[in-house]
Amino acid sequence: MKNTHTLGTASTWWLTALDRIERATVADPAIRVLQRGIRSLPLGEVRDLLRGRPLGHPVHPVLVQVPIGCWLSAGVLDAVPGAQRAATTLTAVGLAGVAPAAVAGWADWADLPPEQARVGLAHAVSNVAAVACFSVSLAARLRGRTAKGRLWGWGGLTAVGLSGALGGHVAYREAAGPYPEP
Repeated sequence: MKNTHTLGTASTWWLTALDRIERATVADPAIRVLQRGIRSLPLGEVRDLLRGRPLGHPVHPVLVQVPIGCWLSAGVLDAVPGAQRAATTLTAVGLAGVAPAAVAGWADWADLPPEQARVGLAHAVSNVAAVACFSVSLAARLRGRTAKGRLWGWGGLTAVGLSGALGGHVAYREAAGPYPEP
């Protein structure tokens, strides 16, 4: 019974925090400028591709599988003796996969209404933290500082987990669609 209460308390805390983010208007001027700027980019048909229109669903969730999968796998390999090279390679490949996922995410975000855009911005900030952690992790790994690389990688996984929860909230609880209907 205690576990159910603890889970309920954590869930209530999380949903309350998300509601606060949705209602916080402090970043709205910056959000409006960023959204207008992204929407004004002359992307033509590339915008539809980034938004996933040819697939019938957003492409961002598909593209994030590369960095998330690589980084999670690197974290697992960090617990396996002798797997440092593979973990380093996966960390680097994950970082290489960030740009396409981010570009698709920004293309989706540019059309979100204010409440969703606020949480989406928090999602992006969490992603920046994750990329920073994994960049430091990779640098440490390449310098032979494996323990430091592992710790930064695990910190990056924490940021990725938070980011995924925020992105999932926008996509599922707030029911953000892949693109506005024509």
